[in-house]
Amino acid sequence: MPLARFQKVAVAALCSLLLLIVAGAVVRVSGAGMGCPDWPTCWGCLVPPTKVEDVDFSKLKIQKFKDKAAREGRDPDTITSETLRAEFNPRLAWTEYLNRLCTTPLSVFTLATFILSFWQRRQRPSVFWAAFLSLLLIGVNAWMGARIVYSGLKPGIITTHLALAMAMFGLLAWCAWRGTDRPWRADIAQAAAGKLKWGLVLLLGVVIAEGILGAQIREITDEMAKAHHAAPKEQWIGELERQWIYLIHRSFSWVVLVVTLWLYLIAARHGNPGRVGKAVLGIVLAQMVLGVVMSQVHLYAGVQVLHVVLAAVLLVFNWLWLFGAWEVGTHREGWWGERPLV
Repeated sequence: MPLARFQKVAVAALCSLLLLIVAGAVVRVSGAGMGCPDWPTCWGCLVPPTKVEDVDFSKLKIQKFKDKAAREGRDPDTITSETLRAEFNPRLAWTEYLNRLCTTPLSVFTLATFILSFWQRRQRPSVFWAAFLSLLLIGVNAWMGARIVYSGLKPGIITTHLALAMAMFGLLAWCAWRGTDRPWRADIAQAAAGKLKWGLVLLLGVVIAEGILGAQIREITDEMAKAHHAAPKEQWIGELERQWIYLIHRSFSWVVLVVTLWLYLIAARHGNPGRVGKAVLGIVLAQMVLGVVMSQVHLYAGVQVLHVVLAAVLLVFNWLWLFGAWEVGTHREGWWGERPLV
């Protein structure tokens, strides 16, 4: 079924959000989270310098760097122009800067989705409000991005940042799915639709919980890397396996797999899982393989990035499958007072 104009714009916003997730994952695995230690500028420049000689340290607000050091538990008196000069790394600065640039297409397409939703607000008010909340989350997450920089990657803030992105995935997925007279419906017998939809709610909760646990594990590895300074990761990564949150995250992945297989069998027995159901199962299986590689072979940077990106894609398809299953057998007047489908 061809997409309507509004749906295409909403899908473009979704893809832009996925691109931002990719960029953010690259920043995390490359250690470029503090490549630009200030915000919204980068080393005092609108465009990052390519060499330390291009940085005018006399124009940097050293007190902000001192305050940030104090929040990190470091002696602020050790922060000087000379120490900042030694920390400058053009590769990390540009990696973080490109991550910031990825917010531009997301902002543009989310704003366009909101503007176009005005033509949907009478017939489909939920689409309008979902688009509005998506635009609001752009601003909130931009503010959170600044807090991440000025907190020195403080644990907890990054997890909140990710949780807001998860919420935005659901809102934009709703806009892309519901922004038409005939949204996609899951191919499932009405008698089994109830079991499938509530099972998908369970799967969504499990996937979100697994994502939040994964973000917290990443924060733990960041803290370990700081504690071990320049020591190779191979010398200290074994400490992670003794962390209870890591053990829960690793074991919880089996819950995701079991619930996904159960839902896939329900859909196959009482209808057709379709491309969406197959995509969910395929991504979960791929995530299991990537998890084995990271835990038993090596924490390859590319594998970590792919793991994060597939988790985001899984969330989108999970939302879409849930929406499609919930639409089966709906006889009431649309969603939240919307006009019935024609």
